[in-house]
Amino acid sequence: MNSQNRDEAFQPAALVRTEAAALAALAARLDGPMAERFGRAVEMILRCGESHGRVVVTGMGKSGIIAQKIAATLSSTGSPALFLHPAEAVHGDLGMLMPGDVVIALSASGETEEILRLLATLKRKGDALISFCCNLQSTLAQASDVVLDCSVEREACGLNLAPTASTTAMLALGDALAVAVSLRKGFRAEDFAELHPGGKLGKRLARVRDLMHGGEEIPAVTPATPMADVIFEMSSKKLGMTTVQEDRRLRGVISDGDLRRLLEREGGAALGKTAGEAMNSHPRTIAGEELAAKALAILEERKITSLVVVDADAKVEGVVHLHDLWGVELI
Repeated sequence: MNSQNRDEAFQPAALVRTEAAALAALAARLDGPMAERFGRAVEMILRCGESHGRVVVTGMGKSGIIAQKIAATLSSTGSPALFLHPAEAVHGDLGMLMPGDVVIALSASGETEEILRLLATLKRKGDALISFCCNLQSTLAQASDVVLDCSVEREACGLNLAPTASTTAMLALGDALAVAVSLRKGFRAEDFAELHPGGKLGKRLARVRDLMHGGEEIPAVTPATPMADVIFEMSSKKLGMTTVQEDRRLRGVISDGDLRRLLEREGGAALGKTAGEAMNSHPRTIAGEELAAKALAILEERKITSLVVVDADAKVEGVVHLHDLWGVELI
């Protein structure tokens, strides 16, 4: 077959359907015969965490790449985990293993030589072993405390050789395990935020306190401040508003919109008023420990551009502006 015919014969949709079928079969096993074993694997990881052990994920070749991702997902959802390269393990990296760890070993065949070499050491250390295998009669499966079946009818590769559907099943199984453990631990969005301080995701889960304008950047006047000075404060701080405070406690807010409506209603007489006479005395506020996504939701719901950040005693801690939340997505 020439290259043109090979290109014409390749059906990407069929490849995806093969992998989707492998996931559907995996889901059926998790709903049925594998549910009890999956539950035992979750319990093993939970007990490991309670005793300050780690989850050590290992695999060779393509399975090793999936193992690295599973270790990363476990770590990011509150279960300390690391990847152990099985070939490097027998050249010194076995020192990474500590008593009380749980090892998750990925091998489609269950006969991967580099992984089988680790079995004696695992048994000697007393570490629990969970395996992801396509062959439940394999050496690795038989040596495991819990074996999870990731078998597939066929690989998506046209030659039925390259790990494709099987590695997709392993990845989904690892994700399911990590999420199940995190749910049992009561892992919260706030916990996730602590582990993801960088990038777009980090900003989405950042605390309001991390993004707000504080200190000298806070626009602030007292209730007795003349309107001319109010306007100057609003212009100099460039947040489109000012807080009205007494002894740091919030008494109200004056926004650009409040000022515009006051001028439309009273004309030049508005300039003779004080901040206390012009302010909105019931502004929406937010606590500094709230997530940035919540602040964004309030701003969008209220169609406003700023929120005052206050503590439990209504003392002003800062101001968070819509511009500070660019890049944040609603949860």
